[in-house]
Amino acid sequence: MGATRMGKSRFSVDHAINFQGELINLDKIQVYNGLEIVTKKITHNEKQSVQHYLLGEIEPDYDFTAEDFCLQAIVYIIFFLKTQLVSIIVGGLNSYIEKFVENHVFMLKYKYDTCFIWIDVKQSILNHRVDMRVDEKSMHG
Repeated sequence: MGATRMGKSRFSVDHAINFQGELINLDKIQVYNGLEIVTKKITHNEKQSVQHYLLGEIEPDYDFTAEDFCLQAIVYIIFFLKTQLVSIIVGGLNSYIEKFVENHVFMLKYKYDTCFIWIDVKQSILNHRVDMRVDEKSMHG
């Protein structure tokens, strides 16, 4: 978890490679198909052959709720457990993770061994990264 431009994607891919894991996208905008530039979705090369789920899988006209996310994520987690893969859920701190962790039906923190990692950087570095992202978007239209 962490704010925009903290390096969550790179960090999660590295851990997926090291721990035989697959990634479940938690960003509630990146679940939608398209919007790659707006949401700064991880590129094919950045994925380094690590499988990503709930990343661009939902059509933009569908209202994908926190409950929808939880139900689909549980399906993936159960599949990963059966195939002995590590589930890595990556994204910002938002309503999806809150529902998933705290909801009595899903009870992520009670049913599964979990570890939460919050990525943080100095404000000056974050400001620089956000400025670079805005400049990139301005240059590319």
